[in-house]
Amino acid sequence: MKLKRTVNCGELRKSNEGQTVVLNGWVNKRRDHGGLIFLDLRDRYGITQIVFDTETADAALLNAKKLGAEDVIAVKGTVRLRPENSANKEMVTGEIEIVARELEILNASLNIPFQVTDRSTGLEDLRLKYRFLDLRTKELQRTIAIRHRTAQAVRKFYSANGFYEIETPFLTKSTPEGARDFLVPSRLHHGTFYALPQSPQTYKQLLMISGFDKYFQIVRCFRDEDLRADRQPEFSQIDVEMSFIDEEDIMNLTETMLRQIFQEIIGVELDNPFPRMQYDDAMRQFGSDKPDLRFGCPIQTIDELAAKTAFAVFQSTLEKGGVVAGFCAQNAAFFTRKITDQLTEKVKQWGAGGLAFAKLTEKGWESGIAKFLSPVEKELIHAFDAKIGDIVFFVSDVAKITYPSLGFLRLEIAKMLNLIPAGVFKPLWVTRFPLLEWSDEENRYVAMHHPFTSADPDECQFLWTEPGKVHARAYDIVINGSEIGGGSIRNHTVEMQERMFEALKITPDEARMKFGYLLDALAYGAPPHGGIALGFDRLVMIIAGADNLREVIAFPKTTSASSLMDGSPTSVDEKQLIELGIQLRKTNL
Repeated sequence: MKLKRTVNCGELRKSNEGQTVVLNGWVNKRRDHGGLIFLDLRDRYGITQIVFDTETADAALLNAKKLGAEDVIAVKGTVRLRPENSANKEMVTGEIEIVARELEILNASLNIPFQVTDRSTGLEDLRLKYRFLDLRTKELQRTIAIRHRTAQAVRKFYSANGFYEIETPFLTKSTPEGARDFLVPSRLHHGTFYALPQSPQTYKQLLMISGFDKYFQIVRCFRDEDLRADRQPEFSQIDVEMSFIDEEDIMNLTETMLRQIFQEIIGVELDNPFPRMQYDDAMRQFGSDKPDLRFGCPIQTIDELAAKTAFAVFQSTLEKGGVVAGFCAQNAAFFTRKITDQLTEKVKQWGAGGLAFAKLTEKGWESGIAKFLSPVEKELIHAFDAKIGDIVFFVSDVAKITYPSLGFLRLEIAKMLNLIPAGVFKPLWVTRFPLLEWSDEENRYVAMHHPFTSADPDECQFLWTEPGKVHARAYDIVINGSEIGGGSIRNHTVEMQERMFEALKITPDEARMKFGYLLDALAYGAPPHGGIALGFDRLVMIIAGADNLREVIAFPKTTSASSLMDGSPTSVDEKQLIELGIQLRKTNL
């Protein structure tokens, strides 16, 4: 390489006129005008226009004619001002161009499978296969830059507030609670396995017991679970733990951090303070423990009014101890019979028996179940604050089906009616979660968060009699309907932790086998402590305005947990298996 860059492709301005410079980069675009060739040269800093003409560089011009998209080149030339009528105001370097005198082709590219300048020319699977090309696009260059800046801002914030960043192990003990572990076989101890950490939960508690009262790290975590747009098998989280604190300390510090991050990275002022909502209220009003507050359409429970109607479905539900609820949406004319039929099918997929609706016109309620509502027409208008031209959707079922199905429907309709504003960020704390939830599959109560969460001390007496009544000292942070993170105050004594294990039907022997090291540590003077873990990828996704995690992770997996670029997961040769003491067997899955 003869021509080593002296400037990057995003820094030259009018003030550099007349300077001789060397630029290195990729050919973004080439325009051939015979004796004059214009070329846009790109690196991660920006784009600069290069001009080759016969008067200044005959040999360079000949070589420039050979250049194609994504060729890597070095160019030496002189900075000159563009004519005023040809300046490009869309580019920060748009007032200048480089008159090329020398050209060095560093590496020619094969024909590219999609245009780096236009991602729409390649479907996502193709772009994932050629991820190294996709990462050159302006969209991913932007999101990866945002990710870097966010990580640095997080580290700066916690370091400034007295936290130590401490790494925790990646090869850990398997404790199959929650999602499936990724297992790593041991070569030195045949028949035994490490697990990749689902989170550093027990380790950060051990750090508190060790006297490091303020810990954080941006850490990789691994969960073998079904994937979706906002979930990956390997992901990063901002992990935080503190000693001698309560919920308010952690929530206030996290709020301050998030406000600072949003202001520093994208110039957005978040609410101060963040609003708070108890879990039960979130479920009743929005059908979700992570409600999106960027638009209205709150859910209203109308059991008393429903009891006065002549609609048999409502009556039957109430007699069985269920609930009747609904929400109001505008633009009733949009909801044709075809659309309401489609929404009804979706609601059934979410578990509800069906969907009822009524439209408000100048003549009163019409269509759907309107004929059954006459006894309570005015009361329903008031209950839903309905206006002429609105439509109200109803679901009647047991509470655990009614509210979530209405929550899903609320989001679906918001997307259909474009009710969700862009560039708006609505944070929310959700608190007062149940400590436990019943699992029909396991026929026992399981931890809603994790088994190390502390119970409300005023309700501990119910753990053996009415465990479903006990609330957790837990809190989730939600932004725009996405759960960004969650945390809790921990059990910091052996007695508290054993009491939780007993409520979860984890026997003393099982607890000792899985968590004996933590129980031992708690017995040696553990301070009161708690923390929070925030999904770093998900946070960056929201800040960047991306629609899935793959847009903010350099090398993501598909929804089937595979990498189209490197082909993983793959089989391994027999020699490796023998070293690990593993023999494969065929299974019918």
